[in-house]
Amino acid sequence: MAKAKKLGRRFYQQPADVLARALIGKILVHRRNDRTLRARIVEAEAYMGPSDRASHSSKGRTRRTEIMFGQAGHAYVYFIYGMHEMFNIVAGTMGEAHAVLIRAGAPLDDWQADLSGPGKFAGAFEIKRSDNGRDLTGSDLFLQDDGVIPARILARPRVNIGYAREWVEKPLRFCDADSGCVSKPRP
Repeated sequence: MAKAKKLGRRFYQQPADVLARALIGKILVHRRNDRTLRARIVEAEAYMGPSDRASHSSKGRTRRTEIMFGQAGHAYVYFIYGMHEMFNIVAGTMGEAHAVLIRAGAPLDDWQADLSGPGKFAGAFEIKRSDNGRDLTGSDLFLQDDGVIPARILARPRVNIGYAREWVEKPLRFCDADSGCVSKPRP
Protein backbone atom coordinates (compact mmCIF):
# COMPACT_ATOMS: atom_id res chain seq x y z
CA MET A 1 0.00 0.00 0.00
CA ALA A 2 1.28 3.44 -0.94
CA LYS A 3 2.12 6.05 1.67
CA ALA A 4 -0.86 8.32 2.27
CA LYS A 5 -0.51 11.89 1.04
CA LYS A 6 -2.49 14.86 2.29
CA LEU A 7 -5.00 16.24 -0.20
CA GLY A 8 -4.55 19.87 -1.23
CA ARG A 9 -7.01 22.60 -2.12
CA ARG A 10 -7.21 21.66 -5.81
CA PHE A 11 -8.76 18.28 -4.93
CA TYR A 12 -11.78 20.02 -3.35
CA GLN A 13 -12.27 22.42 -6.27
CA GLN A 14 -14.58 20.03 -8.12
CA PRO A 15 -18.36 20.03 -8.45
CA ALA A 16 -19.94 18.35 -5.42
CA ASP A 17 -21.11 15.27 -7.35
CA VAL A 18 -17.60 14.67 -8.73
CA LEU A 19 -16.01 15.31 -5.33
CA ALA A 20 -18.47 13.03 -3.49
CA ARG A 21 -17.56 10.11 -5.74
CA ALA A 22 -13.82 10.93 -5.45
CA LEU A 23 -14.04 10.97 -1.63
CA ILE A 24 -15.01 7.29 -1.47
CA GLY A 25 -11.87 5.50 -0.31
CA LYS A 26 -10.10 8.61 1.00
CA ILE A 27 -9.04 8.83 4.65
CA LEU A 28 -10.24 11.48 7.10
CA VAL A 29 -7.73 12.30 9.84
CA HIS A 30 -8.62 14.25 12.99
CA ARG A 31 -5.94 15.13 15.50
CA ARG A 32 -7.60 16.26 18.70
CA ASN A 33 -6.62 16.17 22.37
CA ASP A 34 -3.43 14.13 21.81
CA ARG A 35 -5.38 11.53 19.79
CA THR A 36 -5.37 10.82 16.08
CA LEU A 37 -8.57 9.35 14.66
CA ARG A 38 -8.62 7.96 11.11
CA ALA A 39 -11.30 6.38 8.95
CA ARG A 40 -11.79 5.51 5.31
CA ILE A 41 -14.80 7.33 3.82
CA VAL A 42 -17.31 4.80 2.47
CA GLU A 43 -20.33 7.04 1.83
CA ALA A 44 -20.83 10.66 0.79
CA GLU A 45 -23.73 12.75 -0.50
CA ALA A 46 -23.47 15.69 -2.91
CA TYR A 47 -25.40 18.97 -2.56
CA MET A 48 -25.29 20.97 -5.77
CA GLY A 49 -25.79 24.58 -4.71
CA PRO A 50 -28.76 26.96 -4.54
CA SER A 51 -30.76 25.24 -7.32
CA ASP A 52 -30.64 21.95 -5.35
CA ARG A 53 -33.77 22.07 -3.18
CA ALA A 54 -32.19 19.67 -0.66
CA SER A 55 -29.19 21.96 -0.10
CA HIS A 56 -29.11 24.46 2.74
CA SER A 57 -27.87 26.97 0.18
CA SER A 58 -31.25 26.79 -1.62
CA LYS A 59 -32.48 29.32 0.97
CA GLY A 60 -29.74 31.74 -0.09
CA ARG A 61 -26.81 33.22 1.75
CA THR A 62 -27.36 33.23 5.49
CA ARG A 63 -25.11 33.26 8.51
CA ARG A 64 -25.48 29.46 8.64
CA THR A 65 -24.68 28.86 4.97
CA GLU A 66 -22.04 31.55 4.38
CA ILE A 67 -19.19 29.01 4.57
CA MET A 68 -20.78 27.02 1.71
CA PHE A 69 -20.39 30.02 -0.61
CA GLY A 70 -16.70 30.31 0.24
CA GLN A 71 -13.50 28.57 -0.70
CA ALA A 72 -13.53 24.82 -1.34
CA GLY A 73 -11.76 22.58 1.15
CA HIS A 74 -13.35 23.96 4.30
CA ALA A 75 -15.61 22.17 6.77
CA TYR A 76 -19.29 23.02 6.89
CA VAL A 77 -20.61 21.71 10.21
CA TYR A 78 -24.17 22.18 11.37
CA PHE A 79 -26.43 20.88 14.14
CA ILE A 80 -29.58 18.89 13.30
CA TYR A 81 -32.50 17.32 15.17
CA GLY A 82 -31.28 18.94 18.38
CA MET A 83 -28.64 16.24 18.84
CA HIS A 84 -26.21 15.66 15.94
CA GLU A 85 -23.44 17.59 14.27
CA MET A 86 -23.12 16.93 10.53
CA PHE A 87 -19.76 17.15 8.75
CA ASN A 88 -19.70 18.47 5.19
CA ILE A 89 -16.90 19.52 2.87
CA VAL A 90 -17.27 22.68 0.78
CA ALA A 91 -16.69 21.88 -2.91
CA GLY A 92 -16.45 23.61 -6.28
CA THR A 93 -15.62 27.25 -6.83
CA MET A 94 -16.32 30.33 -4.73
CA GLY A 95 -19.98 31.34 -4.83
CA GLU A 96 -21.31 27.96 -6.06
CA ALA A 97 -22.23 26.75 -2.56
CA HIS A 98 -21.57 23.11 -3.35
CA ALA A 99 -20.96 20.75 -0.43
CA VAL A 100 -20.55 17.06 0.32
CA LEU A 101 -22.03 15.43 3.43
CA ILE A 102 -19.87 12.63 4.79
CA ARG A 103 -22.37 9.89 5.64
CA ALA A 104 -20.21 6.95 6.76
CA GLY A 105 -16.72 5.63 7.27
CA ALA A 106 -14.73 2.54 8.19
CA PRO A 107 -12.50 3.11 11.23
CA LEU A 108 -8.76 2.45 10.82
CA ASP A 109 -5.86 1.68 13.16
CA ASP A 110 -7.82 -0.70 15.43
CA TRP A 111 -10.19 2.13 16.36
CA GLN A 112 -13.54 0.67 17.38
CA ALA A 113 -16.36 3.03 16.40
CA ASP A 114 -19.70 2.90 14.61
CA LEU A 115 -19.39 5.42 11.77
CA SER A 116 -22.43 4.16 9.83
CA GLY A 117 -24.39 7.39 9.58
CA PRO A 118 -23.61 11.10 9.35
CA GLY A 119 -24.44 11.85 12.99
CA LYS A 120 -22.48 8.85 14.25
CA PHE A 121 -19.57 9.74 11.96
CA ALA A 122 -19.21 13.33 13.19
CA GLY A 123 -19.85 12.32 16.80
CA ALA A 124 -17.21 9.57 16.90
CA PHE A 125 -14.74 11.87 15.11
CA GLU A 126 -15.37 14.54 17.76
CA ILE A 127 -16.29 17.06 15.06
CA LYS A 128 -18.15 19.98 16.63
CA ARG A 129 -19.86 23.13 15.40
CA SER A 130 -16.70 24.94 16.47
CA ASP A 131 -15.02 23.13 13.53
CA ASN A 132 -17.32 24.93 11.08
CA GLY A 133 -15.12 26.81 8.63
CA ARG A 134 -11.98 24.83 9.49
CA ASP A 135 -9.52 24.63 6.60
CA LEU A 136 -9.17 20.95 5.61
CA THR A 137 -5.70 21.58 4.23
CA GLY A 138 -4.45 22.32 7.77
CA SER A 139 -2.77 19.99 10.24
CA ASP A 140 -5.58 18.95 12.63
CA LEU A 141 -8.47 17.94 10.35
CA PHE A 142 -7.60 16.82 6.83
CA LEU A 143 -7.96 14.13 4.19
CA GLN A 144 -5.40 11.73 2.79
CA ASP A 145 -5.15 9.55 -0.31
CA ASP A 146 -3.31 6.24 0.02
CA GLY A 147 -4.27 5.06 -3.46
CA VAL A 148 -7.04 2.70 -2.34
CA ILE A 149 -9.99 2.81 -4.73
CA PRO A 150 -13.05 0.69 -3.96
CA ALA A 151 -13.83 -1.90 -6.63
CA ARG A 152 -17.49 -0.85 -6.86
CA ILE A 153 -18.86 2.61 -6.14
CA LEU A 154 -22.63 2.93 -6.33
CA ALA A 155 -24.58 6.12 -7.07
CA ARG A 156 -28.08 6.20 -5.57
CA PRO A 157 -30.68 8.82 -4.64
CA ARG A 158 -30.13 10.72 -1.40
CA VAL A 159 -32.30 9.86 1.61
CA ASN A 160 -34.72 11.88 3.77
CA ILE A 161 -35.21 14.69 1.23
CA GLY A 162 -38.82 14.10 0.17
CA TYR A 163 -39.37 17.88 0.13
CA ALA A 164 -36.77 18.43 -2.61
CA ARG A 165 -39.11 17.86 -5.58
CA GLU A 166 -37.18 17.10 -8.77
CA TRP A 167 -34.00 16.52 -6.73
CA VAL A 168 -35.36 13.50 -4.83
CA GLU A 169 -34.38 10.85 -7.38
CA LYS A 170 -31.04 12.29 -8.55
CA PRO A 171 -28.20 9.79 -7.89
CA LEU A 172 -26.09 12.00 -5.61
CA ARG A 173 -25.42 9.51 -2.78
CA PHE A 174 -22.19 7.58 -3.41
CA CYS A 175 -20.95 4.57 -1.47
CA ASP A 176 -18.50 1.71 -1.45
CA ALA A 177 -20.79 -1.15 -2.50
CA ASP A 178 -18.70 -3.72 -0.61
CA SER A 179 -18.44 -1.90 2.73
CA GLY A 180 -20.42 -3.07 5.74
CA CYS A 181 -20.12 0.43 7.25
CA VAL A 182 -22.54 2.18 4.87
CA SER A 183 -25.49 3.91 6.57
CA LYS A 184 -29.10 2.83 6.42
CA PRO A 185 -30.97 2.36 4.25
CA ARG A 186 -28.20 0.41 2.59
CA PRO A 187 -28.12 0.85 -1.19
